[in-house]
Amino acid sequence: MERGPGALSGAVVRILITGASGFVGRHLVEHLTTVAPDADIWGLVWSEDPGEAPPSIHRLTGDLALPSSLAHNIETARPDIVFHLAGATSVASSWQQPDRSFQVNALGTVNLLEALRLLDSRPVVVVATSAEVYGAVPEEQQPIDECMPLKPISPYAASKAAQDLITAQYHRGFAMPTVRFRLFPHTGPRRQAHFAASSFAHQIARIERGLDPPRLKVGNLDAVRDFTDVRDVARAYWLAATSACAGEAYNICSGRGVTIRRVLETLLSFSEVEIEVEVDPARLRAADIPRLVGDHSRFTSATGWMPEIPLERTLQDLLDGWREAV
Repeated sequence: MERGPGALSGAVVRILITGASGFVGRHLVEHLTTVAPDADIWGLVWSEDPGEAPPSIHRLTGDLALPSSLAHNIETARPDIVFHLAGATSVASSWQQPDRSFQVNALGTVNLLEALRLLDSRPVVVVATSAEVYGAVPEEQQPIDECMPLKPISPYAASKAAQDLITAQYHRGFAMPTVRFRLFPHTGPRRQAHFAASSFAHQIARIERGLDPPRLKVGNLDAVRDFTDVRDVARAYWLAATSACAGEAYNICSGRGVTIRRVLETLLSFSEVEIEVEVDPARLRAADIPRLVGDHSRFTSATGWMPEIPLERTLQDLLDGWREAV
């Protein structure tokens, strides 16, 4: 099968990252400065996004929903590698605004791939989809591999499934060298506070500073998730662009399941403050997946990647980051 851009060896690689000011985007830029220090990195940031792209890259502003702005930015960056990280990321918000999820994740990906297709080069495109596309898989069929059918249960997951299929179609129909990442939950320093583990850490940090009463609000603690450190995810992106098979889908995960309750208990163990835990009905999802654990053996076989950072260190670093921020 066709692999990554071996022809780029020895050349100055031009890299475009959509969502460069986001959580994974900033970690990816940090990793690229180590593994590809001479690369020419361009970051596409949503024009309405207040977040700042890392100062070491060329900043571009645009909107995935506007093909004209994308075409201009693609022509400016003329990338050899594209990491498509931008998207609507909230499962909870997708129930209130399903159209937004599809506009950004599905239609936005079509607009990006179409702009890239019109270039005279053939950049490698790594697209971030989600393990949520698998839906509620029976426990006896887990850990989940990439052959599992896509059965999304939320508007967000359905939009990511559409994105996944669109990306595959551009490879099959136009021979575009695309790679799909089905990302299981990932966290670490600078994770946004509306994700469970980061929400817990944020609340603990505020309670420790006396900014909030000692009551920590939670949702469903019985769900089992497969967490990977964001820094391991950043390593995986570069390996996908340079060593993976074009046209493939890959699970990016740790292969280990842990309850959200265990994540909370671990974070609480890092604090000397007595904190009461309180279930907040507003944090419960309309439909939740009870267990989501993946198998990363396909990606490991293709690239040699393995998750390296233990969950305890990830959570400690996450909490320490919030302690500094508040």
